[in-house]
Amino acid sequence: MTSAEETATLAALKDSADHALRSGDPRRARELFQRALNLAPRRIELHMGLAACERALGDLEASLASVEGALAIEPRFFPALLMKGSLLEALGRTTAAATLYGVATKLAPPLDSLAEPTRRALTHAREVHDRHAADLAASLRAEAGLEDVSPTTALGRKADIFIEAMAGRRKIFHQEPVQFHYPGLPAIEFHERSQFPWLEALEARTEAIRAEVLSVWSDGSPGLEPYVSYPPGAPVDQWADLNHSLDWTAYHLWFYGERVEQHCQKCPETVAALEMVDQPHIRGRSPAAMFSILKPRTRIPPHTGVSNARLVVHLPLIVPDGCAFRVGGETRPWREGEAWVFDDTIEHEAWNDSGLPRAILICDCWAPTLSDEERELICRLTAALDRFQGGPVTGEGL
Repeated sequence: MTSAEETATLAALKDSADHALRSGDPRRARELFQRALNLAPRRIELHMGLAACERALGDLEASLASVEGALAIEPRFFPALLMKGSLLEALGRTTAAATLYGVATKLAPPLDSLAEPTRRALTHAREVHDRHAADLAASLRAEAGLEDVSPTTALGRKADIFIEAMAGRRKIFHQEPVQFHYPGLPAIEFHERSQFPWLEALEARTEAIRAEVLSVWSDGSPGLEPYVSYPPGAPVDQWADLNHSLDWTAYHLWFYGERVEQHCQKCPETVAALEMVDQPHIRGRSPAAMFSILKPRTRIPPHTGVSNARLVVHLPLIVPDGCAFRVGGETRPWREGEAWVFDDTIEHEAWNDSGLPRAILICDCWAPTLSDEERELICRLTAALDRFQGGPVTGEGL
């Protein structure tokens, strides 16, 4: 038989097999798929067709073997993974099915691109995997005897992250600085309060600082400017909707290391509070401090910051219901007067789903694990970079 004849015969066999299966004759379809596979044993769709016939005939083990044949050709073939999980579930191998469903869901194409039966199967797969992961996480906590460990302690939070990651319920995020990556610094989403002895004193000034942000609003907010302001021709990427937008604004007190005198004079209590913060001082780059105003029903897209050598401080001042903040795998609601310190080189995002504006004080601080010698080294090298390139590039910080 010539190659052209084989191709024609194979196409005819597959067409006939598909027709027989659609017509409710899986036994005839199985025979035709088997004949086709004898001619083309590396054709994935033939293995999958044979698996469908065997499943229709009630032979789940044979169907599973046929799916394995498809996966031997392409181990990441989503339809085969989804079908294998379904067969394992039908055979009562629930743990193996849930685990495989987890793999399949990660490889799934967008839901709206799938046919309705596949969408239903994928939705079911996610539900089974999620239940399994929740049961696994609960079992791990019980086995580890963590019932008496407070989730608010450092150990409790680390244990929770570890368990959630082990159970496949949490993605592990890494530092992704836009420009400056100092080696050896830990990738911690929200840092422990105990590392920042000035934090409580900053929180104690909340009422005075809130009064000043309200005074900024009361005079018509002439000093507020778009938080995102890329020049023409710059790639805006995820910032397209917020570039030069007044939906997210900043009232700068320190801007790229320069004191904004007029604003600082209007906000003396805030300026005095900032003096307690362990901020970097690098000409043309840091300190940075501002009021950040997020209008109602506005979302800040996922992004990362410039340098892992400094962290970011949030002091919530005015926070209506419906506002929250995600850093890596942890989402927290802001609470007025409760500050936190986070690593902004880990992917983070924020949203205000309320009908009122949200206001927080933002400033930077040194990463606490840096020694004085390392801080000085970072300052010297950053200054040397700026001298070499004629000053900081617009939009950069420390």
